[in-house]
Amino acid sequence: MQRVPSNGISLAYESHGSGHPLILIGGLAYGAWVWHKVVPELAKHVRVIAFDNRGAGESDKPEGPYTAPMMAADTLGLMDALDISSAYVLGISMGGFIAQEIALTQPQRVDKLILAATHYGGLDAIPPPPEAMQVMTDRSGDITELLLRGFRISTAPNFPEQHPEIIQELLEYRLPQPVPPAQYAAQVQVGLRHNASERLSQIQCPTLIVFGEHDNVVPKENAQLLAKKIPHAEIKILPNAGHLLPIESPNVLGQMVIEFLKQEKGAKKGK
Repeated sequence: MQRVPSNGISLAYESHGSGHPLILIGGLAYGAWVWHKVVPELAKHVRVIAFDNRGAGESDKPEGPYTAPMMAADTLGLMDALDISSAYVLGISMGGFIAQEIALTQPQRVDKLILAATHYGGLDAIPPPPEAMQVMTDRSGDITELLLRGFRISTAPNFPEQHPEIIQELLEYRLPQPVPPAQYAAQVQVGLRHNASERLSQIQCPTLIVFGEHDNVVPKENAQLLAKKIPHAEIKILPNAGHLLPIESPNVLGQMVIEFLKQEKGAKKGK
């Protein structure tokens, strides 16, 4: 990975393919690696830029608190460093909060927006169920078991049993580069503080909302709530997938994203 200065820190990023840029923004405790299964397909059509958020991977890990506006500034700084004036932006989970902030505060820099497995925050959004909140906030116990708990809650039912090789791959990625406890807590706070509910009507770019059918972390009913507030939004639900869409359904996700990016601006589908 390469590194660039951004918003007072150093961000690690990777770039693949050519053409109009697509910025991929990862979720809680995941860096650019979370996209590795979907990047090859996306890179056939666009220039794909994935990076490690502050606090994760090879990027700097300053102390918190972290906020969605702060991490949006990180992403915009990365775009500045790479001389990207505007891009397609895809954010998943916590990355969706960051993507919303970019589209709201710098709309001229977002050509199309993709919000995956995320919500708009505040009291109106449907929160994670108690079992998911417990997994996200209880960091006790052996690190391997802690990670396995997270994978189980983040994937569709029986996914770990049906795909043990993918779970092993996830472990091999996460174990050598864990997010430190303080930085993990700072990233959790990004979601707890995020509230774009009353501002989403300002988003005017074409928007795709993507959820897994079995998302146990961010309930898929949030897709309809988002679409009601964003003027030019369409919804796609991935069958047999949970919260980790780029890991569970990379081919389907990649095809959906490319189809959306290729749409003419006026050819919007219904919600």
